Amino acid sequence: MNKTHLRHLLSIAVLLISFACNNVPKEAKSQQAVISKPQISIPEFSKEMAYKYVEAQVAFGPRIPESQAHQNCKDYLVNTLKEFTPNVIVQNFKTRLASKKVVNGKNIIASFQLEKKNRVLLCAHWDSRPFADMENDKSKHTEAIDGANDGASGVGVLLEVARILSKQNTEVGVDIIFFDVEDSGEYGSNDSWALGAQYWSKNPHIPNYTARYGVLLDMVGTINPTFKYEMTSYRYAPHILEKVWNAAKVLGYQQYFLSERSGGILDDHVYINEDRNIPTIDIIHYDQTTSSGFFEHWHTLKDDMNSINANTLEIVGKTVLKVIYEER
Repeated sequence: MNKTHLRHLLSIAVLLISFACNNVPKEAKSQQAVISKPQISIPEFSKEMAYKYVEAQVAFGPRIPESQAHQNCKDYLVNTLKEFTPNVIVQNFKTRLASKKVVNGKNIIASFQLEKKNRVLLCAHWDSRPFADMENDKSKHTEAIDGANDGASGVGVLLEVARILSKQNTEVGVDIIFFDVEDSGEYGSNDSWALGAQYWSKNPHIPNYTARYGVLLDMVGTINPTFKYEMTSYRYAPHILEKVWNAAKVLGYQQYFLSERSGGILDDHVYINEDRNIPTIDIIHYDQTTSSGFFEHWHTLKDDMNSINANTLEIVGKTVLKVIYEER
């Protein structure tokens, strides 16, 4: 074969290869791009463990500040978190209730990957309400409640998140705060609620602490939950609402995370937004079929373990995990 003929054959081969590469169907190219993109590994959330964590809190009895049940539960939460990270502190503070009584509160804070400057804040309140003031029987209004859904459910989900964080790091640092004295307020006295969050927002555990955003969990254990765009969250952090709700949609939970607005709720996130300037949303069950707007047994003696559904804990937990593990 002469050199001219050889060069001619090589030229034809190059043209054929070029034609084949340039005529790969768009669908195939798209699939190739998907395959080559690094896959994000999101750990499994255990609804059984989350339920167990809720159950353990409720077993202590009503977690009223300065009660023995409150002290015992505090020890349990601290010791459990220390199994997952050495960076656990208790922020002690004094605060005045609407009744003028001064009580000692305890915010519990666990941090993961302290060296990371980019951080995400996850939070819930761990105390329970001292008054069953939504009971139909007014003679029961002075009795304290277990607060299984209203308090313990959010803490249970975040304890499971903490357990997972101890096994697999995220790309960002994560701080988990269990706020105290959230639920001792009186209606008509706005500043008597969320006292632990009020204190922390003005006196963070680390000077000048900040985070990209925060996610508050409250009443996230009832069966067939309805989570809407809570108005304070929408005002301060609409982009975080969209981020979380989109994650839920990808997971197939759009029937629970509704892209509808609800009224504003006075909760821990108000002070994190206003005093700490961290855009923070509230994932909180909203039920327009009840007179309170919350779950059926809100602020009653029936807010016990019968109010808790493990599947709902999983829905919220998996959504939170998807958000924080995809954060870059």
